[in-house]
Amino acid sequence: MADLTPRQIVEELDKYIVGQQAAKRAVAVALRNRYRRRRLDEKLRAEIMPRNILMIGPTGVGKTEIARRLARLVNAPFVKVEATKFTEVGYVGRDVEGMVRDLVEEAIRMVKRERFEEVKDQARRAADERLLDILAPLPRRRPQPRSPLEALFGQWSPQPSEPEDPELQDQQRRRREEIRQRLLDGQLEDEMVEIEVDDRTPPTLDVFTGAGMEEMTINLQDMFGGMFPRRRKRRRCTVREARELLAQEEAQKLIDMDQVHAEAVARAEQDGIIFLDEIDKIAGREGGHG
Repeated sequence: MADLTPRQIVEELDKYIVGQQAAKRAVAVALRNRYRRRRLDEKLRAEIMPRNILMIGPTGVGKTEIARRLARLVNAPFVKVEATKFTEVGYVGRDVEGMVRDLVEEAIRMVKRERFEEVKDQARRAADERLLDILAPLPRRRPQPRSPLEALFGQWSPQPSEPEDPELQDQQRRRREEIRQRLLDGQLEDEMVEIEVDDRTPPTLDVFTGAGMEEMTINLQDMFGGMFPRRRKRRRCTVREARELLAQEEAQKLIDMDQVHAEAVARAEQDGIIFLDEIDKIAGREGGHG
């Protein structure tokens, strides 16, 4: 955003939207003013509040596309909300809070995608190692069995493990290196493997609060945190599919979700765009009272 002047912003929007020069100039100036506001001191910044922009025009002239392209241009979270949704018969829930929540969730998805891209190579290497452990597990030494007295009284003294055949170990290691090379060369992409992955369907609970009877979905896994272990399930798939699933798990371990949430909230506050559509459907000429 720092390198974009209003003229450059309009030129970028011209690549995707025909006409609407007044609207393009208005959003370009507003975007530049938003950047200038962020450079002010925090006390002075609180005195300068961003203004909303009202776009008027028939369907299809590019109102939504201007907002969407503007958000993509500066990598800002963007949500589109139909105003008529809140006036439908049977709708329960909050309006402004729901919009902001959707905006923050979109910001979290954006930041997570960016973090995943940063650790993608490292996560794929870790996923390849896990695949290699499945296709060619490392040789393990068999420990000596414990005596009945040790098993009964819990006493244990270190004993040397039963040695494996060195020739067999070398053979297994050579086979592992061969499979590693074939895996890196993409020769095993269609082979079927069985992996263990996280179950991505955590138990949830739907409750209704008081007053307006707003519905709220509670994720029990997030609520109780580490009290319950994550559920795992076995899945049979190709090496190509397994690599993507395992890479996602490894990437999840490499990123700090606390930092992701903090950055996402800040991005939603400073750069977020909420596009409220179909306001004319709920606005009447006679106006309201109060």
